[in-house]
Amino acid sequence: MKRLLRKLSVVLVALFLEGLVLLVLSSLVSSHAAILEAIVSLIAVFFALTIVDAHGETAYETLWLLLILIFPLPGLILYWLFSKKSILNPLGDQLANSRKNMPDLCDNRFERYATLEKQNLRLAETFRYIENKTGFPTLPAESTDYFSLGEEMYARMLEDLKSAKKYIFVEYFILNHGSMLDSILEILEQKAKAGVDVRILYDDLGSLSTFSENDAAILRKKGIKCHAFNPILLIRGTINNRDHRKILIIDGEIAYSGGINLADEYINKKMRFKHWKDIGFRIDGAPVKNYVKMFVEFWNAYTPSRARLSPLDYLSPTRDVAPVKNGFILSYYDSPFTEASISNNLYIELLSQATKYAWFYTPYLMFGDSLMSAFVRAAERGIDVRIFMPGVPDKKLVYRMGRSFYPALLKAGVKIYEYSPGFLHAKASVVDGKVATIGSVNLDYRSLFLHFENNTIFYKTNLIKDLVKDFKETQKLSVERTENNLKFSRPQKILNILLRLFAPLC
Repeated sequence: MKRLLRKLSVVLVALFLEGLVLLVLSSLVSSHAAILEAIVSLIAVFFALTIVDAHGETAYETLWLLLILIFPLPGLILYWLFSKKSILNPLGDQLANSRKNMPDLCDNRFERYATLEKQNLRLAETFRYIENKTGFPTLPAESTDYFSLGEEMYARMLEDLKSAKKYIFVEYFILNHGSMLDSILEILEQKAKAGVDVRILYDDLGSLSTFSENDAAILRKKGIKCHAFNPILLIRGTINNRDHRKILIIDGEIAYSGGINLADEYINKKMRFKHWKDIGFRIDGAPVKNYVKMFVEFWNAYTPSRARLSPLDYLSPTRDVAPVKNGFILSYYDSPFTEASISNNLYIELLSQATKYAWFYTPYLMFGDSLMSAFVRAAERGIDVRIFMPGVPDKKLVYRMGRSFYPALLKAGVKIYEYSPGFLHAKASVVDGKVATIGSVNLDYRSLFLHFENNTIFYKTNLIKDLVKDFKETQKLSVERTENNLKFSRPQKILNILLRLFAPLC
């Protein structure tokens, strides 16, 4: 009810402002034009009421309400083109059609849940929620390796790529020629010549200035199947929905993920924003199937039909899995076309269940009201909540927007640390030393509501102790921001309000 009243108050204010605009227009233009403006305004009001009735993120919807009601015609055009519910966005239908052919990997999960429920009933309910919303199963972890820097993971990736025998699937937001990408491509070319099925999917906008269709065509001539996700051809409703996932799969037996793209700054071969702090992980065994399904589902949805894969050649229901010796893993992906914002809800769940501490890595901080409230509530009930941010920003305006959230968080007791040596690009969380997440998800609107992202939840795996250690080591290299050393003047406080209002656009 509180959220609904907030939305309605915005509507009333915007309608009042719109009325003033209409009065001015009616005195300046002909009666015919005024009637047309009135019709557009009625349509705008209809869409505004539809937004008010929706169950989305309040701040995101508030921005659209303001745009539509104050500037009806341009607001409607922008809403039709770029909103999460854009009517001109075919990506959701393409993905739904691909998903119809995917096998169900969630069979025979009851025995696994019996083990998890005995250890932590409330967390088992969270795992069940993620499974039901995504269709990806919770599986016993086998081998898990954590990498506290991109260069550590890169060295291990090269070793595993050389051992590939059947197939290599590569999916990244950014491909950029340099030492990292070119050395990987060299191995991929050799493997393709040897008969290994090599496929690369990259985001066209993420790689807009670094990897072109001409580069992809060259790779295809060398036997590597390479395609761009959501090519930038025209300004259309799909432009905001990017493939921000980071996935490398080898023979369905090994998977890598985290925040690391295939570009030299991620391994500190190229210094763009001083030292680049990023993280990743490697898993093997049955849990890799979740990543195989992610890739096959995406590949079949967004590449030419002649290149599509047969899901049953790569996937089968996971019935016989390893005994529980190293905890559990649940890997899934977020889609802007699901009703629920999975990762956003997951973090709210984890914060609500924390009994001692909840620590987060994120390069960007622009979350909505629901997640903001979860951070505040956790801190206010005495949980040690920490957020680690970059010390050197890659985008100054976005960084300034992130800082606009600091005062409310600090007031509630959340501790904020900025990584002094440079840019922190890691995306992870750890709660009470028992459950952790690592993936491609930033704590911002784009990751939580608009992009395709991948994430992995770890419960009582060996990897978690390494992640906790890394948080502690990173804190030693960071500056803590407090209410005393982060003062905002009155004009800056007003700017903070405006920045938070427009945060969903960044």
